Amino acid sequence: MTIAQRARIVSGVLDARLPEPQIPLQHRDPFTLLVSVILSAQCTDERVNKVTPALFRRASTPEAMAALSPETVREYISSCGLSERKARNIVETSRILVEQYDGCVPNRFEELEALPGVGHKTASVVMNQAFGLPAFPVDTHIFRLARRWKLSKGENVEKVEIDLKKIFPKDEWGKRHLQIVLYGRQFCPARGCGDLCPICSALFSGNR
Repeated sequence: MTIAQRARIVSGVLDARLPEPQIPLQHRDPFTLLVSVILSAQCTDERVNKVTPALFRRASTPEAMAALSPETVREYISSCGLSERKARNIVETSRILVEQYDGCVPNRFEELEALPGVGHKTASVVMNQAFGLPAFPVDTHIFRLARRWKLSKGENVEKVEIDLKKIFPKDEWGKRHLQIVLYGRQFCPARGCGDLCPICSALFSGNR
């Protein structure tokens, strides 16, 4: 089976199971999305969604967040992993947004990735979900599934991202990212899926 054939099977199942995937992080604008994605590193989306409502009631704009101390921010996000570092990054990022970008989140990769606590994956999520620009965020979950489904042999997330961008049309990148993340959680977990996963069944059992 070729990679193109595998991709068609994967796309078909994803569209059937998750035709309109929604980003699981609760947010109201590019800034609150950016903060939520920073918090999601080594933390579940469910946990992030539990802490952000109170945080955003206190500070939902870069100006308000920059006025807080890292210690104050950490009080709201203490149950998230790496809370001390994340609190510092959120406050510093907010300060930079106020001072350099008039309180707006930039929509260019190089500017986003220069912000404290914002790596390529975080920038990709914001670019696609906040601004509708083509990006294919690849985290450890997508890395695992792309290799399990033999869509890529990439040995790191950067190489897998390159492969997936070649396989799927550009206008599908954001949708496929969300679909794969949500699908993996429900049907194809890291510990193994057995007969639970329609994609693995189709790819490896000939059951299409």
